[in-house]
Amino acid sequence: MSSDQTPAASADSPGAGQDSPFRSEPTARDEAPQFVLPLVARIERAAPPARTDALETAARAVLGILSDERSAGEGEWARAMRDWQDARIRKVVRRARGAEWRRAEALPGITVMGKSAEVRVFPPVPVDGWPKDLARLQVSGTDLDDPEPPVEADPAAPVLWLNPQLEMSAGKAMAQAGHGAHLAWWALPDEERVSWREAGFPLAVRTADPYRWDELTASGLPVVRDAGFTEIAPGSCTVVADHPALRQR
Repeated sequence: MSSDQTPAASADSPGAGQDSPFRSEPTARDEAPQFVLPLVARIERAAPPARTDALETAARAVLGILSDERSAGEGEWARAMRDWQDARIRKVVRRARGAEWRRAEALPGITVMGKSAEVRVFPPVPVDGWPKDLARLQVSGTDLDDPEPPVEADPAAPVLWLNPQLEMSAGKAMAQAGHGAHLAWWALPDEERVSWREAGFPLAVRTADPYRWDELTASGLPVVRDAGFTEIAPGSCTVVADHPALRQR
């Protein structure tokens, strides 16, 4: 499932040049050269990951590449990261298993492991310039379940709250969780970014209680708003990024 984001919002994209039933008029960011951040989830037939763990692992993968030294200054990924963030900040989640996963692992990137999930994130690539071993991977097939209900989130830790009123496929939710983590990263001061990274990017992804959702979206915390490329209507709030350091500001 693909998804893109601006500093104020995010949006799923069905692909370059493809019409959307939801998409509104293009913006200036649409006129810039477009890049995507590929994320590949390992989903083996016999042992698929738990849904919540996959969402959390995808969010940490996004944070991992944002904070990697290769993404900063004159690092080998820095130019691609800058070009990507100058346009629509698309994130594309695909799945791999077996030999597909091994080929993906051979490409430059970062693998992040959760309790049951593995997600590999790659430096941004042009929308029409994917490496062939990633381009051939499927977007569908990322529907996942939690074998047990997730435990209650630690109120002292960062939480990415999902909109309880929306139904999203696991692939879309992974991209949206990545967006939420991305917005939290942008909003944090440098010292808090360093602390979060040194702690290993602890976070939880949970569905908000319905009675709290309006309160969360009005709290001043970063909110991901979907631009309506796929699955849900434009302007829908999908994630609130609740980082303790942002509550205090």
